[in-house]
Amino acid sequence: MNRYQQAQSLMEQGRFIKIVCGAGNEDPIAVRRLSLVYTLAGTSAFDVSANPAIVKSAVDGIDAAFRIAPALNINIEARPFINVSVGLKGDPHARKAQINGEKCIQCDQCREHCDQDAIDKHYSIITPRCIGCGICADNCPSEAITFYHKRVDLSTVLPECIKEGAEMLELHAVTDDDVSVFEDWKIIDMLIPNNYISVCLDRSLLSDTHLTNRIRKLYEITGERLIVQADGAPMSGGNDDYNTTLQAIAIADIVYKSGIPVKILASGGTNAKTQELARLCGVFVNGVSIGTFARKIVKSFINSENFEHDMGNIKQAITIARKLVADSIPK
Repeated sequence: MNRYQQAQSLMEQGRFIKIVCGAGNEDPIAVRRLSLVYTLAGTSAFDVSANPAIVKSAVDGIDAAFRIAPALNINIEARPFINVSVGLKGDPHARKAQINGEKCIQCDQCREHCDQDAIDKHYSIITPRCIGCGICADNCPSEAITFYHKRVDLSTVLPECIKEGAEMLELHAVTDDDVSVFEDWKIIDMLIPNNYISVCLDRSLLSDTHLTNRIRKLYEITGERLIVQADGAPMSGGNDDYNTTLQAIAIADIVYKSGIPVKILASGGTNAKTQELARLCGVFVNGVSIGTFARKIVKSFINSENFEHDMGNIKQAITIARKLVADSIPK
């Protein structure tokens, strides 16, 4: 069974679980540690930034997991896939925050609410950690925080990422600009001809009709290799309840009912309740992409200074991560 067939088998069973390290997360230590923990927890894939060094960090974390698995009596069934995400201008996954020092009143609201610890004590953005989620700006009373788009040259950067170990690519296309979507999509389709590629879409700028028409045109290019990541409420999965994940299932339902034969991953506000809600609503998803919630539940462990040398710490992180993976698989 080749790698494409492995992914296909997992998705047909609804068991494709992708951990999102953050499309804008360029912190190599965090990515390595997340990859180590969730590989040992049984995840199927990791979503990382379009940065060859970050792809290498994910590979290193996966390799480290395989090295220590025997000591933990863990059998890793399959090597996780590495997916690289890129975003079009306007997509929140492809932006970085910046703080205007003249407007900042140093109230600390941004720092208190930043799940990525991406703001230092001087109220400057730690750019590699920032994922562009916008939580800091939402909590800033002085409107001191704005965003800028971080665009990469797909034809240059993505081949380098593939060389480092990326096997799948994803386009975050939260934009109403169809021309730009299809231009970038054709590059991605050409670079990964023998495995799945995905498009991440939400309904913030598109009607249901526009959404399904775009998917249909992408399918005409890519065929059965197309994954639609149904992004209900991007980067909002901090809580573990049904309401938080409701929009992820709602948009997955729209894609499912379109009848277009694509693979569907629920995303955006996903948590331990996502797969259960999908079942209760009669919506079949081929897997779940989990970002904010997956990172949050292991954050205190992977932030430990001696993380990889403290087996007890690693075991605790794996136990928590494994439960999330188990909850994300159809019962």
